[in-house]
Amino acid sequence: MANFNKVMLIGRLTRDPETRAFANGGMVTKIGFAVTNRKKNTQTGAWEDEPMFIDCEVFNRGETGKLADLVRDRCRKGTQIMIEGRLHLDNWQDKTTGQNRSKHKIVVENVQLLDPRPAGDENSGGGGGSYSGSSRAPMGGGARPSAPSGSGYSQQNDGPPDDHDDHDTGSNAGGGSNAEIPF
Repeated sequence: MANFNKVMLIGRLTRDPETRAFANGGMVTKIGFAVTNRKKNTQTGAWEDEPMFIDCEVFNRGETGKLADLVRDRCRKGTQIMIEGRLHLDNWQDKTTGQNRSKHKIVVENVQLLDPRPAGDENSGGGGGSYSGSSRAPMGGGARPSAPSGSGYSQQNDGPPDDHDDHDTGSNAGGGSNAEIPF
């Protein structure tokens, strides 16, 4: 039987990143991450948010790996990101009670910044682009600024939308629709 341990989530940081350096030159940045699931209340029929809070660790790996630096420098509490990584079970013994404790966390291997970067601010959170643990260089040929949904920008476009007829049609013909995807 094959095993597969992969997690992909979009959410927001619940606190500012905390960074710790190792004696060998490595670094880990710890973040709190929140995602929200929506479910329908069977009694009232109303949609309700069900938040989930997850601890994550981001490492600098290898000679060119600067993912922990990226998260430390560009993310703050409230920053929206997509993370890709794997589940890890932390085990320890409680110092006060002596009981064995455990907690799941995510070891992050890829980060995509989803918040747009404020104009003229190179070191603030957001900015688009996807970053992996092996290199700080953006994946997919370069960082492209993200924009709020419905603005006509997408990760595939190199610039602002033009005024062609395929925009705002509400259909996906021609790939120019800016209708929101419900998920």
